[in-house]
Amino acid sequence: MQVSLVDIGTSKGIRIPASILKMFNKPNSFELHVEDNKIILDIPSNPRSGWEKKFEKADELLINDSIDMKDWDEL
Repeated sequence: MQVSLVDIGTSKGIRIPASILKMFNKPNSFELHVEDNKIILDIPSNPRSGWEKKFEKADELLINDSIDMKDWDEL
């Protein structure tokens, strides 16, 4: 796909078609770098991805630190 440069103030930019943005859940930002004479746009990963699965197992990791009052006399 060929795109044209457009003026954005004193800079230049390109328009990314909505159909392409939809493929990536419409990201708000990209990581931009140049590699082998190519401009690369990377979509940053969600730093919290996978947390839901990890929290499902969190109950197994909790330590019961409550004091049972019936055991209080034995302390």
